[in-house]
Amino acid sequence: MITGATGGIGSALARMLAEQGCGLVLTGRNATALKKLSKELSSNRIEVFSAICDVRDQVAVQELAVSIEGKFHHIDILINNAGIGHPEAPVDKLSPGVWTDVIGTNLTGMFLVTHFALPLFRRGGAIVNNLSIAARNVFPGSAAYSASKHGALGFTNTLREELRNRRIRVIALLPGATATEIWQTIWPNAPRAKMMSPETVARAVVNTLLQPIDSTIEELLIMPPDGRL
Repeated sequence: MITGATGGIGSALARMLAEQGCGLVLTGRNATALKKLSKELSSNRIEVFSAICDVRDQVAVQELAVSIEGKFHHIDILINNAGIGHPEAPVDKLSPGVWTDVIGTNLTGMFLVTHFALPLFRRGGAIVNNLSIAARNVFPGSAAYSASKHGALGFTNTLREELRNRRIRVIALLPGATATEIWQTIWPNAPRAKMMSPETVARAVVNTLLQPIDSTIEELLIMPPDGRL
């Protein structure tokens, strides 16, 4: 299951997991992009189930979990990839509405999806939470985004400890600058040539998921060679 599946990293992960033969549950808010991706991946002879879902909407997330249980009966891998950014603004200029949207998507949405997905997990599954390096760093003008990612890291670390006895791996993904559409919101003129591709990040995640069952990579930090932009 991949949330935010039509975004750069989300769609790259969907394609690579399809190559591994995984059945897929794809969610997002862009109906056209979701339909296109689902059609593309269905041609790989794997089962693809897609659904429009706003991760901020508790009812929608709960209904999605019920649909997944009816179709697949269980979830092996959950990738919490849905996330949004916001234009740079100091705290006194940051709109409360923007704050609510960012926290609701990046933090509360991650909780809601995980909360309703966990009953469908069997022993030996994996959860990957896409956090970004903003989970460990601060960037002036990005208070809502930074707060959401710091909170999501705390959530991820707590979840990992709670699920150790169930042998469910919880992986914190902390990618540096990656050439995705989020930069159109955060920094439209960012030097994308210095960034990693979504496929680079996705490949690292898949390699991590393929680790032997007697090990786990708990935190996956990936940076472009130039480091910060």
